[in-house]
Amino acid sequence: MIMIKLVGGAKKSFLTDEFKIDKSDISIRELLGLLLNLKPISTPNLDIENILIAINGVDSSALDGKNTKIKTNDVVSIIPVIHGGSSKRLIFNISNKLIQVVEIKGQDHITVAYIDNLRKKFPGIKLQAVSSNFILNIYHLKKIISLSVYSDKNNILLSNKFEMDILMRFAISSQISSAINSAGIKPKQSFMLITLGNKKILDKLYKEIGGMSIEIFSKDHTSFLKKYFKITDKQLGAVMSKNPLEDILIEKAAILL
Repeated sequence: MIMIKLVGGAKKSFLTDEFKIDKSDISIRELLGLLLNLKPISTPNLDIENILIAINGVDSSALDGKNTKIKTNDVVSIIPVIHGGSSKRLIFNISNKLIQVVEIKGQDHITVAYIDNLRKKFPGIKLQAVSSNFILNIYHLKKIISLSVYSDKNNILLSNKFEMDILMRFAISSQISSAINSAGIKPKQSFMLITLGNKKILDKLYKEIGGMSIEIFSKDHTSFLKKYFKITDKQLGAVMSKNPLEDILIEKAAILL
């Protein structure tokens, strides 16, 4: 028997917040197929590409992804990741944390000092700048941030700051200095400004920086990421996933200590 716990919009798909399934020793992939079959026809769809799955409180990304086996008496939590905004501004919710992401065009005057000044001007938010080269797409973006949110909630951050945990996971490095040197902000290089806070403050921040923003994910960084992290086509071909490169990057980030 497996206990299914539903969070947020997932509850609307099944008209309950939890139920049990008489199954065991099945993979997350098999469970998702089963859930789609069990969902009432008249309820909202369950978007299985935009959910987080935790087994006994542990994010499946830190286990074996969709191949993770679920055993008898396991508790599986289904958590939708909600996103919205324009092509220049992403806003989404992870575990009741509101997150805004804006891509900023690299300019001479935008340095680490500029980011520090934003932190001083908007003390009510958590803010981090990550080189655009190290973020592949929205799937990759949300999954990595989800790992940091989960780590913060469970007091297992890679450093003593949530913001640094995000940078370290995108850089796939357990060393702060290495993460800063590789995935940190650099002059004339575009970067993603990732912020966490309430809607009112995030709106004020966007008003401040919106004029420098560019369309998010307008460039494909696949080749860079494969080369930088030495990921071969053979490795990608061995991953049973619609997003093999993203899932390899996420798995590497999840197992950092």
